[in-house]
Amino acid sequence: MKAVLFRGKGVPLQQLELADPVPGRGQVRLGVRACGVCRTDLHIVDGELGAPKLPLVLGHQIVGTILEAGEGVDRFAAGQRVGVPWLGWTCGECSYCRTGRENLCDDARFTGYTIDGGYAEETIADERFCFPIPAGYADLQAAPLLCAGLIGYRSLALTGDAERVGLYGFGAAAHIICQVARWQGRRVFAFTRPGDHEGQAFARTLGAEWAGDSGRQPPEALDAAIIFAPAGELVPVALAATAKGGSVVCAGIHMSDIPAFPYRLLWQERTLRSVANLTRADGEAFMALAPQVPVRTEVTAFPLAAAEEALALLRSGAARGAVALSLAV
Repeated sequence: MKAVLFRGKGVPLQQLELADPVPGRGQVRLGVRACGVCRTDLHIVDGELGAPKLPLVLGHQIVGTILEAGEGVDRFAAGQRVGVPWLGWTCGECSYCRTGRENLCDDARFTGYTIDGGYAEETIADERFCFPIPAGYADLQAAPLLCAGLIGYRSLALTGDAERVGLYGFGAAAHIICQVARWQGRRVFAFTRPGDHEGQAFARTLGAEWAGDSGRQPPEALDAAIIFAPAGELVPVALAATAKGGSVVCAGIHMSDIPAFPYRLLWQERTLRSVANLTRADGEAFMALAPQVPVRTEVTAFPLAAAEEALALLRSGAARGAVALSLAV
């Protein structure tokens, strides 16, 4: 099979021919049809997330067809289309797993980071961490649901019943969760890089009632803000835009350092918290919800051999919606 390998920071990605993977007990072998390109992939390539498996096949928003089921597999059969997310394995035994918080598992393994992922023609996945893909979604349109959608969904859930929701960084996750928030009856305020008028217009087409530069104050105080951009300097900005009793949710797996800020920004029972990974319950709930909205994803597609170009587009901030690799023939 063809696969794109990451060998370490500063080393260009390389497409190679590798042996087809063989599923072990409880695993399925997938023919990859699409794989989303995520900012987390950039954090790995840029060395901001340490200790990845090396060499590594990146990619954790995988849509594929089951080619072979390993011993003990009973959830899926050959020919079924499934999705594989970031969370790829948990121990099931630690205190977090036993209390419904498997996203915090002490020994968790992650697709495209500590487990080979979907920048390849084939991959292996634990059947427990695969989700059926809703029938109405084409492969490319389904791929962003598996991370951008899931992390956005978990982040939005943590804002409780907030009506006025600010989204800082209007990329793949925000363009999905804006649609969900509007469907839920919330009001959305979108914040983009300064001067990104095209991105602000895009946010308005998806239901945001206001869109502006990330340094601006919204026309009304927010009940909650979700920070998707990996920029720590946005934390005090978002807190300053949030009403008393509101919350600021940091949705990224990596963020630059948060600068010192005065206590008055946090005072009056504002909450600052992070989101880590996802749970299978998140996946099941969001995959059921997405067709109801219905969530529509905008995706810029690249072939497998152009993975570097796909990452470059993502890094530039010029992508509208999501970016993905297309492997379907």
